[in-house]
Amino acid sequence: MKLTVLPLTPERWSDLEALFNAKGCSVARGCWCMFYRRSGARGPLPAGTTAAQANRAELKKLTRGDTPPGLIGYRGKVPVGWVSLGPREDYAKLQRSPVMKPVDDKPVWSIICFVVPAEHRGQGVARALLDGAIAYAKKQGVTLLEAYPVDKPGRAQDDTMWFGAKSMYDDAGFEEVARRKPQRPVVRLKPA
Repeated sequence: MKLTVLPLTPERWSDLEALFNAKGCSVARGCWCMFYRRSGARGPLPAGTTAAQANRAELKKLTRGDTPPGLIGYRGKVPVGWVSLGPREDYAKLQRSPVMKPVDDKPVWSIICFVVPAEHRGQGVARALLDGAIAYAKKQGVTLLEAYPVDKPGRAQDDTMWFGAKSMYDDAGFEEVARRKPQRPVVRLKPA
């Protein structure tokens, strides 16, 4: 699978909306990749605003920052997938997570989740997004990438695979550095 993988910017926001609104992406439409960026209870929502709407607005605001909140994969001009990644400290929930808490004090960028619409699954999109994330991290001077994949025997349900399969990370050269829950390792790679 050959994709063009580009950072999410305000100009590409409509492409991300198209991905998240596609069939098979209902979880993404609620979360908008904000779940791991917060820790603790969310404050009160503005009147008439749903949690999903607030998440969407918060992610859109992040597109205007110095570090894009993730990457979009394109087949030609068609957006076919998303990967959320960035400096570990951008994901506040990781600090307290029993599975994903820091392994050590080394500076890392975290790959949190993948969103691939149902029509594009099973075609290598997630792997191409992972390759794009590795290349992007290298260009940004990142010295260590970390991820928290699912390691289950046999095929898992699509809706549990937002973190990606461990086998995909193994194939990309990541190495396991911790395992605090039987099916949830922590893996790392030095982008080269």
